[in-house]
Amino acid sequence: MDAIRDIIELSNGDVVAAGQISGSDVTEDSKRRIQIREVIASHLDKERQLHAQGIKVLSLFFIDEVAKYRDYEREDTLGDYARWFEEEYAQAVTGMLGELALDPATEAYQDYLQRDDARQVHEGYFSIDKKTKHQVDPAVKKTGDEKGQSTDVDAYDLILKDKERLLSLTEPVRFVFSHSALREGWDNPNVFVMGMLKKSDNTISRRQEIGRGLRLAVDQHGERQDHPVTVHEINELTVVTDESYTDFVAGLQKEMAASLAARPRKATVEFFTGKELLDPETNEKVVITEDQAKKLHHWLIKHDFIDFDLHLTDAWLERGGAELPEMPAGLAALHYQVAEFIDSLDAGFPLPLDGRKSKAVPLNQRNFERKEFQQLWGRINHKAIYQVEFDSQELIAKCIDTLDSSLAVTSLQYVVQQGTQAAELEHESLSAGTGFAVDATTTHTESVTASSQVRYDLLGEVAEKTHLLRRTVCSILQGIAPATFAKYRQNPEQFISEVSRLVNEQKATVIVEHLTYDPLDARYDTAIFTENQTKQEFTHAGEKLRKHIYDYVITDSKVERKFVTDLDTSTEVVVYAKLPRGFFIPTPVGDYNPDWAIAFEDGKVKHVYFVAETKGSLSTLQLKGIEDAKIQCARKFFESLAAKGGPSGPLRRRHRLRRADAARRSTR
Repeated sequence: MDAIRDIIELSNGDVVAAGQISGSDVTEDSKRRIQIREVIASHLDKERQLHAQGIKVLSLFFIDEVAKYRDYEREDTLGDYARWFEEEYAQAVTGMLGELALDPATEAYQDYLQRDDARQVHEGYFSIDKKTKHQVDPAVKKTGDEKGQSTDVDAYDLILKDKERLLSLTEPVRFVFSHSALREGWDNPNVFVMGMLKKSDNTISRRQEIGRGLRLAVDQHGERQDHPVTVHEINELTVVTDESYTDFVAGLQKEMAASLAARPRKATVEFFTGKELLDPETNEKVVITEDQAKKLHHWLIKHDFIDFDLHLTDAWLERGGAELPEMPAGLAALHYQVAEFIDSLDAGFPLPLDGRKSKAVPLNQRNFERKEFQQLWGRINHKAIYQVEFDSQELIAKCIDTLDSSLAVTSLQYVVQQGTQAAELEHESLSAGTGFAVDATTTHTESVTASSQVRYDLLGEVAEKTHLLRRTVCSILQGIAPATFAKYRQNPEQFISEVSRLVNEQKATVIVEHLTYDPLDARYDTAIFTENQTKQEFTHAGEKLRKHIYDYVITDSKVERKFVTDLDTSTEVVVYAKLPRGFFIPTPVGDYNPDWAIAFEDGKVKHVYFVAETKGSLSTLQLKGIEDAKIQCARKFFESLAAKGGPSGPLRRRHRLRRADAARRSTR
């Protein structure tokens, strides 16, 4: 039995995977009931995680026949799907209520579950027959682009009418049944789980179906859950389908690839030729020549970074912090910028995860309750507010100097290709796409952008990105040299983003000196370690740990795995924790999310360590000034805690090539 891979190997050599049922047991009804069971399980897991944060979790079932949910020939009018749902829901809730309430958040969630019975928590939204007042299947288009879809106004009215009500935790309904033919679908931001209780067809693409659940959730105050630290952990959609995971992912990728077909995907010589870089020493533009592009192309092939079809291989995509061979043709000094161009050839969309492989990491109750960890957590779990005052004129002057010396804007480029049709066209050549031959390819650089109808709010955009007043931004832009401001015409969007980045870096260096923190009585609850824990794949879980507050730690790299091993085997370490993303320190330049907290043996080394990890891509190099400012802010945060009896002391940082493991230390 392999719990990590979710398989059982039988004595006869057969391998059975979790959730797999034998062919003789498969019926349409059994598949649908299993799907309903899995939707309920996923819903309760997500609901348990988000309930304490005031976020209502909704699940959406798509069905292809109303009678399967509402059967008016039965006394209780319940169709098979509704009946199976109530039976499975009652059983799942009973199991969850039998668990121990480890903290107030768990107790509150169990009260929430007990409040409503199975009949109250589900509802159907369908068309209504005007004569019988019964729910019925919608009228479906027979031909045209909307074939197989419905534009039923009645169903839309019901959906829109109850949209806000369903977001309230006081409303019992949290499982919704709707018809799969609805063209617009269920437009509610808090749909976290979708169950496809219908036969697979090509009427509506997978991308359209899951798109109905891809909305940013809101809490009880209507605030969108888009905080950069937690946005991806909260806003995760689970899809339960009767397709295999492999088939579903393959079909979804095919649809996404088709929609992104216009983007370049191949690492050709032509792709690299003419690309503009910026010399880090002289700050001058450098254009990749055709000869350099050929050598770079050969370098990618030589080191197996691209395959026969010139697509990026796993050797490149999964390089992480590994040492790379030196780039050829004088491009070594421009390594990070070239790497960013290469990265742009990736498809760029994340693959859905196999929900069966994701599990909650078991909490090590003994380590979690150790006095050393509880004391450590009690010292660092304060929430705080900050105040900052700085001289606007000082900031304006620094920003003007920096923009004049460092602002780089890349001119827009376009490629012109000339081709000739073959004199004789055969069916095979047309099918293979070889009926035309490219004679010449030329890359042109626009020194001045063509006239455009697009109007940019330059002051507003920069003010929004930098959180400065419009008049302050206006003073900065008025003070820069005419040649610097002229770069705006070359590429307005990049001008805005680069100006904002440089201003933010200068702002960071100025405000840290005048920053003060006021710790609040409010604290982070221990529920972020228990109830709010997100499920993870165990592929990189490693061996069971002895000193961590969880039995396993999911690592992203060999460097991080070695760090965990060193901690777990150290005689000086008593207990340590990889902090959840929900724990962060507010700073004027963005929230700071330390990764690790470590308690050392009392009487030996009295430290608390925070270690944050970043990859050395071009974007992180550009943000280096802001990241350093966050560290400085964190130091002031802990200094404020020291005044209340918490940790204090210096923070240190150590660097690795193309990867930074930033260690923050606070001595008691």
